[in-house]
Amino acid sequence: MFIDVNNVRLFYTKEGSGAPLVMVHCNSMDHKIFSSAVKLLRERFTVYCLDSRDHGKSSKVKTLHYEDMAEDVYQFITKLGLEKPLFYGFSDGGIIGLLLASSHPDLLSKMIISGASLNPDSTKPLPMAFFKLWSHVDRSDKMQIMMREPDITDEILKAVTVPVFVTAGSRDVIKSDHTVHIAETIPNARLKIFDGASHTSYIMKSTKIAEYILSVTEDIK
Repeated sequence: MFIDVNNVRLFYTKEGSGAPLVMVHCNSMDHKIFSSAVKLLRERFTVYCLDSRDHGKSSKVKTLHYEDMAEDVYQFITKLGLEKPLFYGFSDGGIIGLLLASSHPDLLSKMIISGASLNPDSTKPLPMAFFKLWSHVDRSDKMQIMMREPDITDEILKAVTVPVFVTAGSRDVIKSDHTVHIAETIPNARLKIFDGASHTSYIMKSTKIAEYILSVTEDIK
């Protein structure tokens, strides 16, 4: 399905029944990375999986900004009339979630984020070197945005008032102290590190993140 928001057209899927759950993927991927997770989550939630702007089937743009992507999701939620949805964001999706929840504190019920960064320095040096190299091959702005954004300040983190569950892999490309800082700075946040997991292994084509989401949202019907 498609929806027009914020001067772009977003593609999304809708599966299941129950309370709304909005899921946003990482950089350079699309909604299909959640296919295994959705099979479990749709038993309790109405799951909306988006393709972010310039990803998947959504509108192409020349320049990406996380603030624009967060506004896309805000307008998506309000245009569909979703009341207090649960939000899950992976990597870029986590950045989007932090910006969304800080700007619209009454919008969401809870938020789970995985592998989110505070700024370009959050990524470990070796992965960042690869991204810089790949940016010369991929001529879109997908790699470039990681060189200049985000800029998630403590002020932004402290403005997030909904319960937040911060996750990462023990072998994540995001520096562990940055992940810990996110969890320690957001009020009402809890931290979960998936032992032995990489940035992607417990999320992409996996049910582990779905099992975790279900475990921390037992109060949402």
